[in-house]
Amino acid sequence: MQRRDFLKNTAMAASAVAAGSSVLYGAEAAAASAASAPAVAARPMVKKSLKWGMVKEDLSIMDKFKLLKDLGYDGVELDSPDKLDMKEVLAARDKTGLELPGTVNSMHWKLPLSDPDPKKREECVKSIEKALHDTKQYGGTTVLVVPGVVNANVTYAEAYERSQAEIRKLLPVAEKTGVKIAFENVWNQFLISPLEAARYVDEFKHPMVGWYFDVGNVLRYGYPVSWIEALDKRILKLDLKEFSFKKQNDLGLWKGFDVEFMEGDCNWAEVNKALQKDRLLRLGIGRGFRRRPQTFINYP
Repeated sequence: MQRRDFLKNTAMAASAVAAGSSVLYGAEAAAASAASAPAVAARPMVKKSLKWGMVKEDLSIMDKFKLLKDLGYDGVELDSPDKLDMKEVLAARDKTGLELPGTVNSMHWKLPLSDPDPKKREECVKSIEKALHDTKQYGGTTVLVVPGVVNANVTYAEAYERSQAEIRKLLPVAEKTGVKIAFENVWNQFLISPLEAARYVDEFKHPMVGWYFDVGNVLRYGYPVSWIEALDKRILKLDLKEFSFKKQNDLGLWKGFDVEFMEGDCNWAEVNKALQKDRLLRLGIGRGFRRRPQTFINYP
């Protein structure tokens, strides 16, 4: 794909974002503010980013950062814990100006906070603690966390109780680092109602937890607008990706993500309205991404 087309594709998703009152991070560019805001701030309203794992080239950390910057990206979101050398990452960040807005915890699927084994839960807590410290060093603001997984061995009630208990252990670390814990709605059979998701956050009664709302993921359970209205100021960042019921039905569940922005069922116009109404974009846009590496969009 030619670079011009590459950047054009990422900019196409801008209509999925409404302009806010401060710098926004996400998958879009100036088209968002031009299309949906009467007044445009002097600073960029949104920034493009992607996940580190989507960069498949066999390059050094520095060269990957240079590549992303050259392609027009503003940031990249790393996993944590990971095997990257911190000094190399920070050197590449400072050299290129590519931002590190946050991290994704790398252990919350393998060792869920809802696991029946307390030792596994403890290991996950330690991994999130490390992610909080890593993110502080990177200069980021959130750690994305899957709060729990419901399955044949873990009931809904168990996942709820266990995950909250483990997250509470991390609140002092979040306070110390200034990095927030952001829960993402994923296909984990847990917290599948927007009102329940809001209550889950509220029960911590703590400013260092919130929601990393994924627009595309939620279509399996409901409508994005309902979630935006229910979560409101609890939303810290957004994941942007498209989803097609037709592709899901014709080709299989996961194929639903294999669709261009504006050609799926997310109804971005209504998503924009909901975001504008609640002024959620004041805090930043999250790592929206697509399944194919040339067309994702991402970050905080």
